[in-house]
Amino acid sequence: MHIRVINPNTTQAMTDAIGAAARAVASPGTRITASQPDSGPVSIESHFDEAVSVIGVIEEVLAGEREGTDAYVIACFGDPGLYAARELTRAPVIGIAEAAFHMAGLISTRFSIVTTLPRTMIIAERLLDSYGFSHNCRRIHAADIPVLELKDNPDLALQLIIEECLRAKHEDNIGAIVLGCGGMADLTPQITEAVGLPIIEGVTAAIKLAEALVGLGLGSSKYGDLAFPPAKPFIGRFKSYSNLKSE
Repeated sequence: MHIRVINPNTTQAMTDAIGAAARAVASPGTRITASQPDSGPVSIESHFDEAVSVIGVIEEVLAGEREGTDAYVIACFGDPGLYAARELTRAPVIGIAEAAFHMAGLISTRFSIVTTLPRTMIIAERLLDSYGFSHNCRRIHAADIPVLELKDNPDLALQLIIEECLRAKHEDNIGAIVLGCGGMADLTPQITEAVGLPIIEGVTAAIKLAEALVGLGLGSSKYGDLAFPPAKPFIGRFKSYSNLKSE
């Protein structure tokens, strides 16, 4: 089984950390490819960043289709381009926020989210509502750190994340915590040990869900709105998308 883990930003150190976290939980026989776009934002911290990153996600899925990839993971907590990616393939495509919410809901009746910057809390709220998990989430916390600080200043970032997780544990009356950034993927063991609650991180959750779907022979439905996009001409920089094959 080959799973392509797509980091929608262009920071190689984050892609490497995401890939390592994915390989650590992958089953024997599962091959992980961690990739990132050739162009786009170095981190995704706004609606604008997310919109620009979607083209890179699409390019990575199209590249994966040429390689016969069995499943995809979009390793950004905003799940950028998730539905567009599902239109392009029969393989499962898992967003890490959706995966984390499902996993948290399976082991707890209430969870909180700890994310990076305060502005991304609003994006997390939108996802909770869209995926139907608003009633499961008690509160969203922000450690108030830029995404790149997770790699540039890891000790401070870890300290701030643990502090917010402990605040959630003591104040929110919850059973689990969801980490709200793909860049936190390699911090889960340390956070779990320090906090003493189940900590769900979306990259690893998505890997196990992707393996399960492939094992069950389930992929992205090609009926309804996730059918392959209608072939049509594109112009300018998107000319290469003209008349995409539907198989």
